[in-house]
Amino acid sequence: MTHLWIRAESRPNEERTGITPDGVAALVKHGLRVTVEDCPKRILRPQPFADAGAEIAPKGSWPDAPRDAIILGLKELPEADTPLIHRHIMFGHAYKGQSAGARLLKRFAAGGGSLYDLEYLVDDNGRRVAAFGYWAGYAGAAVSLLAWAAQGDGKLCPPVATWDDADELKDALRAALDTVPRATVIVIGAKGRVGTGARDLCTELDLPVTAWDMEETARGAPFPEILDHGIFLNCILATEGGPVFVPPEACLAERALRVIGDIACDPDSPFNPIPLYHEATSWTAPVTRVSDAPPLDIMAIDNLPSLLPRESSHDFAQQLLPHLMTLDDLKAGVWGRAHETYLKHKPKDAT
Repeated sequence: MTHLWIRAESRPNEERTGITPDGVAALVKHGLRVTVEDCPKRILRPQPFADAGAEIAPKGSWPDAPRDAIILGLKELPEADTPLIHRHIMFGHAYKGQSAGARLLKRFAAGGGSLYDLEYLVDDNGRRVAAFGYWAGYAGAAVSLLAWAAQGDGKLCPPVATWDDADELKDALRAALDTVPRATVIVIGAKGRVGTGARDLCTELDLPVTAWDMEETARGAPFPEILDHGIFLNCILATEGGPVFVPPEACLAERALRVIGDIACDPDSPFNPIPLYHEATSWTAPVTRVSDAPPLDIMAIDNLPSLLPRESSHDFAQQLLPHLMTLDDLKAGVWGRAHETYLKHKPKDAT
């Protein structure tokens, strides 16, 4: 019997989960054994999982799980050098040269386990089958709008924390925006998952949105239209040969632009399309100010969907569930492709 073990998240401010009680019920009915670790900060409480047929285990007990259990989590494992003997489904952040990623891969090689990276679960066309992008766009637009509102009061954006749901978020935004000038917004990457989330929030708040995608940026830089908007939301990942959307000299130009929401958040990339900053921002300090005359703030938080853990969990879990139903055959479909990707990146000296 395939055994799926849902571990508690260890990263601060992480309340999301990759499965819901309804998903557990479906898997149990399908013949899987499911264990869910207790996690007080998870947005969904343990009892509904138990009611759905899951066994409840202590938080952080996954290292002692049966060797054949498949461990499902979202974010990073606690830092350590202990060998990893299990098969893990998670966002490993291990295949793009990250230093922590190399350490993680060595742990898998040492223990004989495997990584099935959620970022590399792809269909036959190479498209990801489960992603948090929509809610990254939604939350990224929200924090950028809070930064706009704070500027109207002569301040920097205050710290942010999780919202219980999207309605609570919109109520907070309406209150913050009520006393400041109405923002005009341009979204680049507007047709993708991230851009759709950003556009939807702005539309729900009755803000005028200019939606750009590949057709509008194909001509190449410069893009003076960006400077004509109060807020620019970047929803396109940095890629080699990609255009620069806001160059450093834009800080000194005449501009309406006051807030950049770099939702894609690639400050370390040599192809960063917004080369005005070099570090991600955080929940405690959501923006960095790159110009004072007039002010220009950049929002670049790298775990935006965590701000809306309820909606993002339900959405992601719904996307992932059909593939969890196929865990009995890890050599086929999305799992087989993910394992091949792991083998390509596995340390060469590992047996």
